[in-house]
Amino acid sequence: MSYLAPADFVKKAVDAGESKVFMATKDTFIRAYMAGAILALAAAFAVTINQTTGQPLVGALLFPVGFSMLYLLGYDLFTGVCVLTPLALIDKRPGVTVAGIARNWALVFFGNFAGALTTAVMMSIVFTFGFATEPNAVGKLIAGIGEARTLGYEKYGASGMLTLFVRAMMCNWMVSTGVIGAMLSTSVPGKVIAMWMPITVFFFMTFEHSVVNMFLFPSAILMGGHLTVMDYLLWNEIPTLLGNIVGGLAFTGLMLYSTHVRTGATRLAAVDSGVRRPIAAE
Repeated sequence: MSYLAPADFVKKAVDAGESKVFMATKDTFIRAYMAGAILALAAAFAVTINQTTGQPLVGALLFPVGFSMLYLLGYDLFTGVCVLTPLALIDKRPGVTVAGIARNWALVFFGNFAGALTTAVMMSIVFTFGFATEPNAVGKLIAGIGEARTLGYEKYGASGMLTLFVRAMMCNWMVSTGVIGAMLSTSVPGKVIAMWMPITVFFFMTFEHSVVNMFLFPSAILMGGHLTVMDYLLWNEIPTLLGNIVGGLAFTGLMLYSTHVRTGATRLAAVDSGVRRPIAAE
């Protein structure tokens, strides 16, 4: 599978973060738009599987097909760039600034949202025959998800907000591990397997992903879910976005960088001659 050593794939991640900061506006937005659209379609696919089979595990096992496609095509999710680009700043890459990172984040966020919203509108048309009928079974399930994952948190107040934030952190712990997974190998099968595993975990555990939610909640509103745009923003999207940033950086980006790029001092071992030699990294 052409596996790369951790020091090598983490350096690739830093290089990727640097390149995204300097990417042209047009390219950044197009890649984000297509990432949002493809991931949204994968979410619709997985929800359809769950409704049809009654087995959420099946949907979780197949949802990563969308994630794998978009990363193999070189598209970008907000949950990925918010982990990769800060590493380039921490690594003191020339020209990488906070303003440059903020520009990248803004373009990717709005590109993801535009792409996910496009898919939401198209799938809502499919689920309602052009809004001529009540939503089908899948559409009703999506509307129910929208209500449960906004008003369901709101009724618990601060405890609900904390739960939402933690679920968002754990989501991007897994999703950003999938982003790094695309760099673990130089072969397509190796990349896909490494991406597939953590994405399956995130989706089955119903953790909160800001880009997936850009599809689910607008779809729920379009198909008659009993929630408002403010419910969506305050009781899901904004806290989810913040939790995704914290979880991805804290549990994936910074951990890998701190031990595989800025490694600790080399341990020395004594030998019979009395000369101490460094122990090679494993």
